Amino acid sequence: MSVRRTELGEFGFAGDDRVVPFQVEGLDVRGRAVQLGPLINTILDRHNYPAPVARLLAEAIVLTVLIGSSLKFEGKFTVQTKGNGPVDLLVADFSTPENVRAYARFDEQAVADAVAAGRASPEQLLGEGVLAFTIDQGSFMQPYQGIVPLDGTSLEDIAGVYFRQSEQIPTRVRLGAAELFDRDPEGKPRRTWRAGGLIAQFLPEAPERMRQPDLHGGDGDDRDTDLHGDDAWDEARALVETIDADELTDPQVGIERLLFRLFHERGVRAYEPQAVHDRCSCSRDRLKGVLQGFTAEEIEASTEDGKITVSCEFCSTDYEFTPSELAAV
Repeated sequence: MSVRRTELGEFGFAGDDRVVPFQVEGLDVRGRAVQLGPLINTILDRHNYPAPVARLLAEAIVLTVLIGSSLKFEGKFTVQTKGNGPVDLLVADFSTPENVRAYARFDEQAVADAVAAGRASPEQLLGEGVLAFTIDQGSFMQPYQGIVPLDGTSLEDIAGVYFRQSEQIPTRVRLGAAELFDRDPEGKPRRTWRAGGLIAQFLPEAPERMRQPDLHGGDGDDRDTDLHGDDAWDEARALVETIDADELTDPQVGIERLLFRLFHERGVRAYEPQAVHDRCSCSRDRLKGVLQGFTAEEIEASTEDGKITVSCEFCSTDYEFTPSELAAV
C-alpha cells in the first residue's frame, strides 16, 4: 500500500502515537511533542490499573517516548522509579526506533487507602526514592545511567533536573494524562486513556548563552531558576508553562495546533512525525535461554503440572516450557 506524502504548501497533521520534532528559530528552542491515544490505552487496559496508577504510568510513558525518540543510535532508553510509596516500581522503555513497553507494580490496598485519604497525586503514589534514566547502546558499549531523587516533586520537574545534571541543557517538560468516557458503536459505556507531552530545550549557537548556575547545594537557589536573564529562554519557558494538561490530551487539539498556539508569534517549524508502537521485546527463545541457566533443582521447583509457565510483566504474554526443553546444553 502506498503512503501519500504531504506536498510542498500542504499541511498534514501527525495524529496520535506520532512524535513531532519542532524548532522555534526565533527563540533558539528545539523540542518534541506527542499525543498518545491507542498506544497508551492498549498498554493501560492490558493490566486494568486503578485510575491513579494508570495516570502515573501514562506520564512515565510519555516522558520515555519524548526522550527515547531523540536517540540517534540503535539501543534502548529506560525510565525506572523505585520508591517507598504505594507504587513502588515503574518501568517504561523505548527500543529504537519506535517500540515502547511499560509496567507498574503497586500495592492495591495501599493505593485504595491513598485514594480514600485524598493522597493519590503522582508524587504521593511514588513516595521517596530514585528515578533512573538508562541509555543502553548494546553489548559493546557501557550503559549510561543518570539518577535523580524522587523528592515529592512532579515527573516534569524531576526530568528537568535530569537534563540539568546530565546534559547541562536548559529544558522544560510538560506531561499530561486523562481518562475519557464515551460510548462504543453499540452505545455501551466505555473509558479510554490518552496522554501527551512536550519537551522544549534551549540550544542557542552561542555557548555562553547556555550558562547554568551551580546545582542546588543547600544555599537556597531554586532548581527552576536556570538561565533567568536570557530573554529568549525566559519567553520560551513562560510559553511552555501556559500549556494546560487538557490541551495535551484533547483529541481535538492536535500537536501542530498546540505548537501554533504557543509559538506562532515567533514562527514554529514542525518536522516529519515519527510513529511509535506498543511492542514488547520479550520472546520465547530469550526466556528459554534464561531458564536453561537454572539448576535442575530450580527447574523442578518451577514445574507445575508438568510444565513451567512464564508470564511477561510488560505484555502479559504467557510462555510454557517442559522440563525436557530446558535440559542443560
